[in-house]
Amino acid sequence: MLFFFLGVIAALVRSDLQVPAQPAKLLSIYLLMAIGFKGGVALSQNPLDGKVIGDLLAATALATVLPLVVFFWLKRLFGSADAAALAATYGSISAVTFVTSTSYLDLQNVPWSGHLVAAMALMESPAIIVGLLLYRMHKSSSENLNWGALLKESLLNGSVLLILGSLFIGWISGAEGMAKLNPFVNELFLGVLCLFLLDMGIVAAQRIMDVRSAKAAASTRRLPIKMFGAAVVLTAFNAIFSALIAWLMGMPEGDALLLIVLGASASYIAVPAAMRLALPEANPSVYLTMSLAITFPINLLIGIPLYHQVVRMFVA
Repeated sequence: MLFFFLGVIAALVRSDLQVPAQPAKLLSIYLLMAIGFKGGVALSQNPLDGKVIGDLLAATALATVLPLVVFFWLKRLFGSADAAALAATYGSISAVTFVTSTSYLDLQNVPWSGHLVAAMALMESPAIIVGLLLYRMHKSSSENLNWGALLKESLLNGSVLLILGSLFIGWISGAEGMAKLNPFVNELFLGVLCLFLLDMGIVAAQRIMDVRSAKAAASTRRLPIKMFGAAVVLTAFNAIFSALIAWLMGMPEGDALLLIVLGASASYIAVPAAMRLALPEANPSVYLTMSLAITFPINLLIGIPLYHQVVRMFVA
């Protein structure tokens, strides 16, 4: 958390502190690979029974239902294009928030199931597809959507492929693979996460300053207020809805927290990439700023421990 704050301060005071683009990408690749591999190893130690399949189906349903709620609520505030992009953004997930949550659970000595990593990967694509379907239903033109390119972008997105591939490798290699990679995927993990959060702090603060440009583009003084209010309400609503699903599924403490984090987080990697391809009418200064500069810090700074307390009191 302190490294995230350091990144925010560096951007706000306009320091020249930056994490170069290629090393920052490498940090992302490492984190996704490590969490996927560890989840696969954990999954190899648990049979793929009805409960695991049920949890995966619940996570997929969550990523399908949440975009519907977001779109129909926000289309009057932001217009159908931005509402569709926001529906995909808030129906999808933040892998970094998930990774931070798993690290938090490990530090708290709370066990969690490896199949939640697969749930994270499964929640990327449905939200993107639902958001674009909703926009197509409400737009006036009859322009055809390039479904082949869209499905390739959402289903074969690099982050999704890396998570699933690492999950599979961890699953087939099991405890023997973990013994060989333990120094790499465990001992280095927290330090790499700190560097990544430093970079995310810098980027998040820069997005906060970009609100001014978004305001100018929308020609309204109320846009930043609407963005902040909508982001806070969406984060809280999605967390409550996900907690209800976790309670209905009878999830244990660690798994319940991770499902809530997945539901309450918002994508700022896979969804923006897909939106640039399939929905160029949407304003990235709106959906990217809301997810990265508002929802991401809320979840990272206060959300994870708050959701944990809710799980302990009402869910698990």
